[in-house]
This record gives sequence, structure tokens and C-alpha cells, in this order.
Amino acid sequence: MPRLHLYAVLLLLICVVTPARAEDAVLARLFSDRKVSGTLLIANLKGNALHLHDEARANKPLLPASTFKIPNTLIALDEGVVTEQERLKWDGTDRGVPAWNRDQTLTSAFKNSCVWCYQELAQRIGIARYRQWLKKIDYGNADPGPGLTSFWLSGDLRISAVQQMLFLHKLYKRELPFKASSYDALARIMLMEEKPGYRLYAKTGWAGYGEKNTPQTGWYVGYVETGTEVWFFALNMAITKPAEGAYRQQIVMEALKLKGII
Repeated sequence: MPRLHLYAVLLLLICVVTPARAEDAVLARLFSDRKVSGTLLIANLKGNALHLHDEARANKPLLPASTFKIPNTLIALDEGVVTEQERLKWDGTDRGVPAWNRDQTLTSAFKNSCVWCYQELAQRIGIARYRQWLKKIDYGNADPGPGLTSFWLSGDLRISAVQQMLFLHKLYKRELPFKASSYDALARIMLMEEKPGYRLYAKTGWAGYGEKNTPQTGWYVGYVETGTEVWFFALNMAITKPAEGAYRQQIVMEALKLKGII
């Protein structure tokens, strides 16, 4: 298979074909039935299948929020500022999320989207090393800005759903400049669900969580290994009320089932 085959397919199907030909009515209904707006892309590793809803939004750069924990985990591991087994010590401050109010491992911090944990890692990494890494891995606009502990939450970093897909593809093929041990650890940490027939690796994100301003941005990105194929997905959606946050995973999982992937 040619290098970056998925990139070529996405470029052709998203940037060249008309939106009418690219639009997937099945995916569109998953959003309209819930009365929310958003985009969803699903593409396979072979590069011969793409399902897409809302081309324009798929190309819109947005804050990555906690989906940045995927590259952030790799960066932290590669820089040696944390180990997979290390316990990050809670300082006793109640941050309003019960799951955060305890010591964390890297695995629990990732699964609980523990903001203070990754802010501590950011302090260990520093903005200069982030700038270098973001350029090396070509992540979104590769601009952390000056906000060391908030650039992925409310700062200058932006990434589109299309760019998320391209990043995930390179991540899966291990085409990014990380150590094999870092890739191995991330795979263990990122595994969210394992059932007969598939393994799901994913991360949620919610830019603006807990704030009053709406709409906020919800994310769900990752990939599914089915045994015979690998499928990548990237969803982002506008969240206007807290209850809509659950739609991120619901829409993706329903889409994967409707497309016969899982």
C-alpha cells in the first residue's frame, strides 16, 4: 500500500468532489435525529472507503480539547517526563470532577480526561519542546501559542476533523517520530473497548466544558480494529447543553454499526 494512501483518498473525496456527492445521508440522520450539528468522517486503512457528513465542518479548524491527550501522551513518554506506571499525586484540590480527585496513573488520567494531570505534564515538557513536536508531527496548525497549560483547551491550537484523520492514520502506521515503546504504551492506554470482532481505541474531547458560553465543541476520535480491517473516525459537534455530550460516542458507535464495521 502506498505511503499516506488515506491522505490521497481524503484529499480527493473531500477537497475535489462536490459536497453533494460526498455527503452521507445515513450519517446525516444520526445528527438530525438528535437535533445537533456536527461532522463525522469514517475511512478505512486500505484507503478505498470513506463515509462523510458535512464536508465544510470537517475542514473547519477547532480546539482539540482532550483529543490532544493522544499526541500529548506520546510526547510526554518520548521526552521521559513520565512513565506509564508513575502515579501523579493529587494535591487535594477539588476540581469538580470526582474522578479527578485522587492520584492518577497515565492510563486513568487519559480515560478520565484529567485536566490537572496533563497540565502537570505540560509544565514538565515546556512550551519550546511542544513547538518542536507539533511541527515534527504536523498536528493541526502546530501553534501552541503562549499558554503552556491551556493551549489545547482555550488557546491557539486548532485542528480539523480531516486533520485528525490524517494524524490518526500516521499514528496507526507508526509514521510519526516516536519511540516504539511510546507507541506501545499509548495503544494500551487508548484501548477503550474490546469485544468479539473488534477493538476500539479512542478519545473524547470537549472544548468549553463547564463554561456558560455556547456552542461548545465536542469531539470523539480514534480507530477500530476489526480483524480484517482498520477504520478511522473523527467526529466533532456543537454542544449547546450538557446532555448532548453523550451524543459524541452514541453517534460514532451507531454509525459504525450501521456501516457494518462492528
